[in-house]
Amino acid sequence: MTLILIKNKEETSNAWVFDVEIEDAKYKVAVPKEYWAKLTQKRIAPEELIRQSFEFLLAREPKESILREFELPIIQKYFPEYETKITSLQT
Repeated sequence: MTLILIKNKEETSNAWVFDVEIEDAKYKVAVPKEYWAKLTQKRIAPEELIRQSFEFLLAREPKESILREFELPIIQKYFPEYETKITSLQT
């Protein structure tokens, strides 16, 4: 399994922003707090949602194809099964 490193977390009033590294690739990902609550029912930490989301992405595309900066809800646009899959991991 690929090592997903969550290097930094910044918090704003409505989101968390994470710096994520996978080998030599670096990403900046925003997680809106309402979206986190919707997907996880607040059962897991935002960091775990990031980890699960990157595992989901890496199962479908190489790390080089993942956007370097994005908000988590954009994954649903490219992979319509994303929210269903992530939600199912929380039950």
